[in-house]
Amino acid sequence: MRIFKREQRSLFGEILDWMLTPLLLLWPISLALTWLVAQGLANKPFDRALVYNVQALAQQVRLGADKRVEFSLPQPASELLRADETDLVYYQVTGNLGEHLSGDRELPLPKPNEPKGSSYEVHIRDDEMRGLEVRVAFTWIRLDSDGKRPALVQVAETREKRSVLAAEIIKGVMLPQFALLPLAVLLVWLALVRGIKPLSQLEERIRERKPDDLSPLDDKAVPMEVAPLVVSVNDLLERLKDSIVTQKRFLADAAHQLKTPLAGLRMQADLAQRSGSSEEDLKKSLQQIGRASVQATHTVNQLLSLARAEGGGANLPLQSCDMVSLASEVLQDCLPRAMDKGLDLGFEGVTAGTPGAQVQGNSTLLKEMLRNLVENAIHYTPSPPERQGVITLRVLVDPYSRALVIQVEDNGPGIPLPERELVFQPFYRALGTNVDGSGLGLPIVKEIAQQHGATVSIDAAHPGQTPPGACFTLRFGVS
Repeated sequence: MRIFKREQRSLFGEILDWMLTPLLLLWPISLALTWLVAQGLANKPFDRALVYNVQALAQQVRLGADKRVEFSLPQPASELLRADETDLVYYQVTGNLGEHLSGDRELPLPKPNEPKGSSYEVHIRDDEMRGLEVRVAFTWIRLDSDGKRPALVQVAETREKRSVLAAEIIKGVMLPQFALLPLAVLLVWLALVRGIKPLSQLEERIRERKPDDLSPLDDKAVPMEVAPLVVSVNDLLERLKDSIVTQKRFLADAAHQLKTPLAGLRMQADLAQRSGSSEEDLKKSLQQIGRASVQATHTVNQLLSLARAEGGGANLPLQSCDMVSLASEVLQDCLPRAMDKGLDLGFEGVTAGTPGAQVQGNSTLLKEMLRNLVENAIHYTPSPPERQGVITLRVLVDPYSRALVIQVEDNGPGIPLPERELVFQPFYRALGTNVDGSGLGLPIVKEIAQQHGATVSIDAAHPGQTPPGACFTLRFGVS
């Protein structure tokens, strides 16, 4: 099976592309706009000359004695009008009856929709003469008020001088751009090199770090856009540091807690192997070995549960868990041990499926939490003949806040008020108890409760009585 790897992209190259591509696309548009502007600029001076010529010719148009329009153009003026080395100049004069008076007959007349305006008012249009594009200036002359058609004077010239001037303007504008464009590309490249330099410096600082250096990066020494990335890396480093601290603590706790039962196992094994040991002594040594192995197994299981609750609970899949069903499973698992001690283990509260009795969480961790609470009560509640021990597991739904409340109540010795917070610390044992234990059950309960948004508290089950008993209360937030 072929594995296609995604091509790694360069941030520098991508930014450079996005900056230069619009620049290169806008350059042809700039050429076109410059050409249009140059055409307009080139027309203005030559249009003024055309207007002057039309006005000069219009001064030669007069009304004769017979009410007919007359036009007289001196020969020097005609030669001056035609004296253009670059363009061809044409003119035309027509009378008020549309008759041709002078000039070029082929010069097109204005279109019917062309404005006439007032007398001697000059207008300019683009037209074609003998297959050549020409610029035409014309004016209508009203010499009488009898309503006849006014006289028309037109002067046209080809566009050669205008094209040459427009080309010169474009050269003057665009040639510097040819020199500036590479300079702009160079400046953009240098700016990008300088802009991403903080990223290179950040990479160097990270690369120079020692493997055990998990201190946060300085987010003040990087650009504002990179600061969120540095903050995220710092958050990752903090979580990694916590994970490493948890692992180190787990290893230290495991070594500390397993040292005693393993030493006991070795001592009892040595005693059993001594020559001259009686059968009774051998039997007692084997019993001690069995109890030590059970204690070691329990400690290992508790340590693994604590490590899973501290480090892996947040990564386990979440689902809707019915706490009544989980409580029933826990009671069934713990019932044989309670019966062995002669304890009364019971359940009170709502039934399975009751609205509000569900928690969004991990069923494995939630069962571990309930099991530790129940086993803690079984462990410390006295058994007959000292007294009849009673343990009750309750699952309740607050009728007002709709919060889920779980209680584990017993009639054991209880926990003094000053020690109720201390018992949630790993390996802490309440004073005055002669019961073996690892001191890890309640820390596991607190850790799992916090991961599921719940609080755990301890109260006296029977205040004012002796013994007062203990009541552990778990309260889940309303989702």
